[in-house]
Amino acid sequence: MEVQIAPSILSADFGRLADEVAAVGDADWIHVDVMDNHFVPNLTLGLPVVHSVLKHTALPVDCHLMIADPDRWATSYAEAGARNVTFHAEAAHAPIRLARDLRAAGARAGLALKPATPVEPFADLLPEIDMLLVMTVEPGFGGQPFLDVVLPKVRRARELVRDGNHAVWVQVDGGVDEQTIDRCAEAGADVFVAGSAVYGADDPAEVVRRLRQSASAVADSAWWAHA
Repeated sequence: MEVQIAPSILSADFGRLADEVAAVGDADWIHVDVMDNHFVPNLTLGLPVVHSVLKHTALPVDCHLMIADPDRWATSYAEAGARNVTFHAEAAHAPIRLARDLRAAGARAGLALKPATPVEPFADLLPEIDMLLVMTVEPGFGGQPFLDVVLPKVRRARELVRDGNHAVWVQVDGGVDEQTIDRCAEAGADVFVAGSAVYGADDPAEVVRRLRQSASAVADSAWWAHA
């Protein structure tokens, strides 16, 4: 089963951002956490930084919008060139329309859930999205400890997309490192966001390689790998 690693530049040195983006080697995505200090209590990057990142990498950009009004702003990230744009179910007023707008603008559409938000109420949205992001920390800050309590929800998310009718990735974000990625992969995740684990290392590209190797070994034999 193919897994994907998406280093989060939230943990990068913003003063050397172009170099930091290049340092992740053959990562599958560059993950950009956009926070507005309303939906979450932190203010980070926005559309101008996404434009800059896109100029300095050939890797696809994965934007995770932790913002209060994604219905208004999300499509701009797709139009800028982001290959995936994920918005929060708790914030979107018209998630189906928004997902369709993102796809029409050329991006994959992702739906994110906070740790306490159940996945079952959103099962009917699966045909409209390309990725389901299960947060494994409370959104807002990098470097938080992984919440094992969320793993059953990752498993349930995989069960919902494993019916053969939906080509939906299951992404995890928060506290993902070499100690936790195996549990995420066994539960059903196939896309892994890692921030401090990658950018806190002397050799980010080597950490990306090891994370992919660990997750792939588990995913290849996991309960969900073969329909």
